Amino acid sequence: MTGLALRTLRFHKGGFVASFLAMFLGALLVIACGGLLETGIHHAAPPQRLAAAPVVVTGDQRYHDTVEELVFPERIRPAADLADRLAAVPGVRKAVPDVSFPVTLNGEGSRATGHGWSSAALTPYRLTAGAPPAGADQVVVGAALADRAGLRVGARVGLLTHGTAERYEVSGIARGTDDGDALFLSDTEAARTSGHPRQADSIGLLTTPGTDPTTLARDVRRALAGSGTPLAVLTGDARGQAENPAVLADGGDLIPLAAAFGGLAVLVTVFVVAGTLGLSIRQRERELALLRAVGSTPGQLRRMVVAETLVLAAVATALACVPGPRAGRWLLGAFADAGVVPGSIAYRAGSVPLIVGIGTALLTAVCAALVAAHGAARTRPTEALAESGLQRRWFSIARTVTGALCLAGGTALALSTARSAGPDAGGVATPAALVWTAGFGLLGPVLARACTALLSRPLGAVSGLAGQLAAANARARTSRLASAVMPVMLATGLALTLAYLQTTESAGAERAFDESLRADLVVTSQAGGLTSDTLAAVRGTPGVAAATAQIPGTGYIETPRAERTGDGEEEASGPRPTKLALRGVTVEGLDRTTSYRAATGSLGALRGHTVALPTADATSRGLRIGDPVPFRLGDGSAVTLKLVATLDGRRGYETALIPAALMLGHTDSGLIPQIMVTAARGTDRAALTAALTARSASSPGLTVTTREAVTAAYSEQDDTQAWMAYLVLASVVGYAVIALVNTQILATTERRREFGLQRLIGATRGQVLRMTAVEAVLTATVGIALGILVAACTLVPAGLSILDSALPSGSPLILGTVLAAALGLTVATTLLTAGAVLRTRPGDGTTA
Repeated sequence: MTGLALRTLRFHKGGFVASFLAMFLGALLVIACGGLLETGIHHAAPPQRLAAAPVVVTGDQRYHDTVEELVFPERIRPAADLADRLAAVPGVRKAVPDVSFPVTLNGEGSRATGHGWSSAALTPYRLTAGAPPAGADQVVVGAALADRAGLRVGARVGLLTHGTAERYEVSGIARGTDDGDALFLSDTEAARTSGHPRQADSIGLLTTPGTDPTTLARDVRRALAGSGTPLAVLTGDARGQAENPAVLADGGDLIPLAAAFGGLAVLVTVFVVAGTLGLSIRQRERELALLRAVGSTPGQLRRMVVAETLVLAAVATALACVPGPRAGRWLLGAFADAGVVPGSIAYRAGSVPLIVGIGTALLTAVCAALVAAHGAARTRPTEALAESGLQRRWFSIARTVTGALCLAGGTALALSTARSAGPDAGGVATPAALVWTAGFGLLGPVLARACTALLSRPLGAVSGLAGQLAAANARARTSRLASAVMPVMLATGLALTLAYLQTTESAGAERAFDESLRADLVVTSQAGGLTSDTLAAVRGTPGVAAATAQIPGTGYIETPRAERTGDGEEEASGPRPTKLALRGVTVEGLDRTTSYRAATGSLGALRGHTVALPTADATSRGLRIGDPVPFRLGDGSAVTLKLVATLDGRRGYETALIPAALMLGHTDSGLIPQIMVTAARGTDRAALTAALTARSASSPGLTVTTREAVTAAYSEQDDTQAWMAYLVLASVVGYAVIALVNTQILATTERRREFGLQRLIGATRGQVLRMTAVEAVLTATVGIALGILVAACTLVPAGLSILDSALPSGSPLILGTVLAAALGLTVATTLLTAGAVLRTRPGDGTTA
């Protein structure tokens, strides 16, 4: 039967090409997603500025001894004088502290990163002109930055950094292997300007010749034992984490992203390959029935179909292994451009994604082949030819039970979505859409028959004889109709679900942000932040009714060891801290610049070591006003805060508040990023904006924006993040659309004999095309209706969770575009294929 299977491949090119394309694209998507998953596991970031240092010591950003792996968002810095201790380790030629701080070129607006001159050896940077910075008023500029800003040796340049403005003389131009926008001050000036004079961001170790970095790293860890500050000793690609701590924090986000994307791709692949292959096998029912009639056993038919499929799958997956890694690299670059992951993460994928992609494609193909061959294989020889001419067995008990279980699972996931917190609803809604799709797909013949019965009468009334004939064909060939409907449902349902889910999540986040904002104006600075003196000056400006500092960040509520109970598992793996959105604020005027209101306690007591927690978090932990709260701030500092208030807020968007004075000492910049200003009644906003802008003389880089501009900027930032979701949408739905086109071509080509018989009994080419067009409209209508049902079952619970509304947020144009595309593709593909089939002579079709 294997030899027969190989010989039959050339006689069914259309069906096999469609199946081959479905397998190839499915394997391509799975391999690409597998590569992203392995990249997220490695989160390798080849060093650039620290490339010359084989070993780098920096703060350990990981939140250790916890159930889930957490990363502190603020940089943890080692003491600068630790370099002397490290220089004494055997094998270390020199230990060089490095500080990095953001710089803005005054007047240019260009962003750069400042360092101390001694750390230029870590890249290394070498002077191409001029001399090193000899005094506090001199700077060496990187060649890339100098070219862009038009700077030369001897030029004067103004720099905005750490809330101040200074002018420096360009003493030299340096070029290094790192093409970043770097500039170098003297070590003393860099320590002062960074805002952390006794700390370093990292310490690079230059080694003596012949020193093994791995061995040296082990010796350094021993030397650092008991140093107090949690430190990480990095080698190889891990050194990039010292340059950009976001690699460790945001790089891990690539794992759930790739897993979700890959899981979605795998499930869609199963649907597409199974549907396409099933339709291809159904196209050969007469051939398979004849083989049964002449004595072939069910096992022989199954082996033949599986052998054919394995040959196709092997070739398709082998070819997908070539562009698969390239597709993974392209997706990683796209995610980095969207700001989802740091751009310094390098694509690292070995053989595992290829093995998983090949295995998934082969397993999917074999399972689909077995299911598709089951109907023909179980047919009795005496009924074989009759069975191929008329579909008698179009459903089974197993299929009914499985479909019902999927619908039950979809219902459970829908209830879970509705009960989820707003930001978490999307994570439950996406698998719910796939479960609903599987349920409706398995029950497709029943649903298709019901929809056909519902649409037959109006369709016949509108389209006359062509519609009546189309309805009769649909009733007689329910299985064929269901196979053609499923890709339409899949493409429509996924497109509507993913698109409106993203717009709904964006609307929920924007609503929560807008509801928390009551200020008329927002004061920021290009110099990296604002000082407390600037806050006082803003409050004293005529026309200002209230001005409060806001410092966004992240905090963690810890579980006291005395309260940890259970079966010992938590004790073994560590506590499960609660991660919270945190905001440092000043309480004066807080009620007039924000919507924060105390449900219990008083926000006026937010002074010293205090905290205001969301009501849900305080209640879940049994905390009352006045209770101590064990807390971790963004830089890993452990503090005990007194609970002085609880806050109600939109579920999933709650924020905890602490005093700004406490928060400032635990941020990277140590400055206030924004001041919220509410104008006094009757004050002209334009005049107040001008008065506040005039403060820039004493507060360099100060800028004033309106509330509307801040909201628009937040929306634009959210749109950038949403681009990633639309990329996933385009990839998965694009695959489903290709499957839709494939299926319609295959389903229409299958009817060559039927069209030939209709032509022989007197039907004209135009009549057959009109009948086919009506059938295509019926197929598209049923598929669109089921797709809308899938989307509704998913989006209604998500809307209730995120927006407290059953209707999703988003433009009606999305709905119109998806429906028009589904209808247009189905009808156009069917008519073009039918037109090609009808070009042959009628007699040729009956003997094909």
